[in-house]
Amino acid sequence: MDGSLLEHTGRRSGRPRYVVLETVARPGRTRAVIASGFGAQAQWFRNLAADPHCYVSIAARHRVPAVARVLSSGESAAVLDDYRRTRPRAYRNLSRIIEEATSTAIGRVPMVELSWDS
Repeated sequence: MDGSLLEHTGRRSGRPRYVVLETVARPGRTRAVIASGFGAQAQWFRNLAADPHCYVSIAARHRVPAVARVLSSGESAAVLDDYRRTRPRAYRNLSRIIEEATSTAIGRVPMVELSWDS
């Protein structure tokens, strides 16, 4: 599995918060898609809903300013179909982890696209 370090702002505290998340797609050099395995109630997800501006560290990029956008259900399904096809082992592992931890199928978790300038 490939991870992204996401720095976001606490919606109540205003303080920096950090989380490492699974990168399920890299649709371009300046975009990454991450899965909210704990759904819309995950603290990082709620923080990004309050303020989509964040920083991402991924591959050779460190603390790059980014903006988050929740994907539609159709966009999420397409990302997961591609992830399942191109990374079957990572898909199985992530799916198992999400289902064991939350009793939710991977296809029901929100997907968030992070985008940044090059």
